[in-house]
Amino acid sequence: MGEFSAEHDSDMREFVEDFLQFDTTGGNELPAQEWLRGRLTDLGFETYEWTGDAELLADHPSFPDDPDEIPVSDRPSVGGVLEFGDPEAGRTLVLNGHIDVVPAARESWSSDPFEPTWREEDGTETLTARGAADMKCGLAACIFAAKHLRDSDPDLDGRIAVEAVVDEEAGGIGAASSALSNPFPFERDAAIIAEPTELRPIVASEGSVMKRLHLTGRSAHAASRWEGVDVLPKFERIRRAFMDLEAERDDAIDHPLYEEFPVKVPVVVGRVEAGDWASSVPSELTAEMRIGVAPGETVDEVEAQFEDRLAEIAADDEWLTEHPPEFERFSVQFEPSEISGDEPVVNAVQRAMATHDLPNAEPRGATYGADARHYIDAGIPTVMFGPGTVDQAHFPDEHIDWSEVLTGGEVLADAAKEFLG
Repeated sequence: MGEFSAEHDSDMREFVEDFLQFDTTGGNELPAQEWLRGRLTDLGFETYEWTGDAELLADHPSFPDDPDEIPVSDRPSVGGVLEFGDPEAGRTLVLNGHIDVVPAARESWSSDPFEPTWREEDGTETLTARGAADMKCGLAACIFAAKHLRDSDPDLDGRIAVEAVVDEEAGGIGAASSALSNPFPFERDAAIIAEPTELRPIVASEGSVMKRLHLTGRSAHAASRWEGVDVLPKFERIRRAFMDLEAERDDAIDHPLYEEFPVKVPVVVGRVEAGDWASSVPSELTAEMRIGVAPGETVDEVEAQFEDRLAEIAADDEWLTEHPPEFERFSVQFEPSEISGDEPVVNAVQRAMATHDLPNAEPRGATYGADARHYIDAGIPTVMFGPGTVDQAHFPDEHIDWSEVLTGGEVLADAAKEFLG
């Protein structure tokens, strides 16, 4: 056990046990943020708070154009700052994590998802709760890494700003607001986001465009279904065409960080609703889908490819030509992001990993979107590195290996020391 783990294991356990008991699904973050700001103050941080400006966010490509569709009320983000030596003479590093979690279907869990449960099997101690991996334990590692560095290396120059943001799962209101309108009275030089990356540095993440398809057919009695126009075969043809386009795009994308993935830019139709009665030909269908956007592409470019493919299908179908499908954006959009693997903040993480004999230090890509894009777009180089695996994110019985959380805290502290030093 390293110095960090020996000093902070007990305090971190208590911290995350309290933190994980808050249900911070989207829109419910306020009580947890009030608690967190108090804890940061107790730990010696100077605290800040900011709330998203819906008018400002409406001009951002990730969010709806209508400010009324952007839920910002009672959803503060919280920052905690520690200063070292002469803060103006050194760099400022952001350690970032989001506090919002996705909903948990309690019937699919073996324990209460908001009652943290410790388990030990084959010498591995795990912590189970919604948000354990994604990503309250990662945020706790950020907080205690900053505190550890303040206690152990007070002679450094610079600052660490820990940001606990809201809404990452649904677009990133907290991070986007921080990037668009700096909540601190100083500039930020780089950021590390402690997403569950299996303690590997991620420098590229995909974007996505959310699209809703609506088809109109003609209803008829099931006993004479030939009198109707069934929307389901129409939809299946469109879905197959979109999957073919996914394969074509996969073959065309040549990006060294994405060769390891069996599907580089996934397309998933996550929701389909059709028909209104078992004995009637379904005449209405609505499908909602997520379409991946690779680094180097834009949401608009990829959206246009799928709209063109849909237009080809419709032009080849007499009914769809006369009754054109509706295909519109909905929800939020994620632009892809990428930084060079040679950025100083990436090198700092890699050197810290080497200190702790961690393998797999080469920069990687991810097929999911994240808040990194907001900071990168604002000119703040951002790498993702944290404990846990995305394979546990959003899953029933979400859990994390506790030893990995402690190692993550140690590496984050050393990476911050490298960056500031």
